[in-house]
Amino acid sequence: MTSSNPYNKADRHYLQLLSQSFPTIADAAKEIINLEAIMNLPKGTEHFLADIHGESEAFQHVLKNASGNIKRKVNELFGNTIRESEKRELCTLIYYPEQKLELIKAQETDLNDWYRITIHQLVRVCRDVSSKYTRSKVRKSLPEDFSYIIEELLHERTDDQDKAAYVAVIVDTIISTGRADAFIEAICNVIQRLAIDQLHILGDIYDRGPGAHKIMETLRQYHSWDIQWGNHDILWMGASAGNNACICNVLRLSLRYANLATIEEYGINLVPLATFALEVYGDDPCEEFMPILLRDNEIDEKTRLLTAKMHKAITIIQLKEEAKIFGRHPEWQMQDRSLFDHIDYQRGICTIDGKAYEMRSCNFPTIDPSNPNAFTEEEWQLMERLHHSFRISEKLQKHIRTILSHGCMFAISNSNLLFHASIPLNEDGSLKAVEIFPGKKYSGKDLMHNIGMMVRAAFNPNSSPSDEYPRNYARDYFLYLWCGKDSPLFDKSKMATFERYFLKDKETYKEEKGNYFKLRDSEEICDRILDAFGVKGENRHIINGHVPVHASKGENPIKAGGKLMVIDGGFSEAYHSETGIAGYTLVYHSRGFQLVQHAPFTSAREAIVTGTDIKSTTQIVEMSAHRMLVADTDKGEELRAQITDLKELLYAYRHGIITEKRN
Repeated sequence: MTSSNPYNKADRHYLQLLSQSFPTIADAAKEIINLEAIMNLPKGTEHFLADIHGESEAFQHVLKNASGNIKRKVNELFGNTIRESEKRELCTLIYYPEQKLELIKAQETDLNDWYRITIHQLVRVCRDVSSKYTRSKVRKSLPEDFSYIIEELLHERTDDQDKAAYVAVIVDTIISTGRADAFIEAICNVIQRLAIDQLHILGDIYDRGPGAHKIMETLRQYHSWDIQWGNHDILWMGASAGNNACICNVLRLSLRYANLATIEEYGINLVPLATFALEVYGDDPCEEFMPILLRDNEIDEKTRLLTAKMHKAITIIQLKEEAKIFGRHPEWQMQDRSLFDHIDYQRGICTIDGKAYEMRSCNFPTIDPSNPNAFTEEEWQLMERLHHSFRISEKLQKHIRTILSHGCMFAISNSNLLFHASIPLNEDGSLKAVEIFPGKKYSGKDLMHNIGMMVRAAFNPNSSPSDEYPRNYARDYFLYLWCGKDSPLFDKSKMATFERYFLKDKETYKEEKGNYFKLRDSEEICDRILDAFGVKGENRHIINGHVPVHASKGENPIKAGGKLMVIDGGFSEAYHSETGIAGYTLVYHSRGFQLVQHAPFTSAREAIVTGTDIKSTTQIVEMSAHRMLVADTDKGEELRAQITDLKELLYAYRHGIITEKRN
């Protein structure tokens, strides 16, 4: 749109629509002034997390303490003016206000004095974390009950004697009216909210840990977040869409770690599976299927044995279900993963690529050697019940819809390309064309986009033959995304589930990584991928999760000369011994990038009672020569476009092209 051609029909129509929101010159000018001012505010703080894997307590604590940022602000604000123990208490109060207040009220002898001091301290912290936002944005973050009071306290100067008295009266009145607890809880929640402007999750909320459902409930109420789907998220999405192989994998992983809390929370009935497992594998020791027990997950021997039998039962059914889907889709070239077809049941050996391997055990009472992938009647009935249970789970469906609405396969944010695992590459580093539907091959950005469309097609209740991706095919495709060789969420030669459970030779367990993982340390390769996705900017990056960084062995999460950041630091307890740490947070604020490395989290209760925080170390990754403003971000680009349009509207008003709508 240009002023030189004000009579363009489309332009005029757009300006007429815009004039409904800004009906006068004064309204349009006011908005331009507002947007120009916003452009010159410091950039909001972005936090990047990956591979949370059900560790809800650690995840929530990291959100509450803003990856250590709130603690840093408390230290900066109060320095040596208060004791370390007092700073610790203040931080814990901000993180867990309701629970901490209960403890303090039981111990404090002069509660009103404590209220008075603490409220003033909290106002200082809140003023600091809100300083980079407009009053309008801060106002929208305030709870209705205390919106006016908090706003007054944030913007009044206490160094002015008259204003100091005014503030003191407000605080005293909060206390005298019995609203101190509610006020403290409210302002602590505001501090938490303003400390993180945008949260990016690079996949894998689900599996291993017990609290994926709690994480999802937290995210459903979170002010601003997005997710780039991970392979474990896709697995649960497939299960919710009715892919039986995904359902089996979800149950297998839950039983493998004896973490059934999320399954139970979703109302999935496992009684039929337990009954079936006891009937079929009652005399089987199921040694290969004993659950991996993590911290605070103690179960008695009887439960442990039952879990192992259920684990074996669902694994056998899973492998049969996968074989059926592989058979339906020869284009995937995965029929060789139907390994029950390759077993000599009498000799107890399995032949893979022409080589015979000894089986750990060969007790398969539900397998007919002449038709090994066929279901028994009991297995059919069991799968029908499990399928029904997943499909009717309201809470599961609600959480998966949330992931769909906030997520996609990739995102581009402020010159950063975000995706969970990989971009399929050829050996020479060129983008690999992958067939995701018969006759449809895509690479790079087009591949990720079309996979996203495929995923959404599986949830389309009104699918028709004319749809680009049929619903039934899309539902099957979740399995390929989970374990397919060219899946950007897997990108390995095979998933050695069968081998790890049933074969003695550990050489068979090896899963060769795809070319992306072999080549991603190269700046040239990273630049090629960034170019292909249209990522602009002098300081552009790829940010991944998926593959744990072995920090204890000296592995650096910053690769390819700073072009690539891998932030899977092992939130999951299962990886703590492997990585030596308990997760990363990548923080991108107005001064640049910082990588925060977290030590293992004990528990929220210990944090509340003793003031124990996650011990975090911060690595400066990249600092900007100047403080980044909103104008330097994607949001800045949007605002510039809005300003241009509003200036066109002003021109139209002033030249009589459009008439002002005065009251």
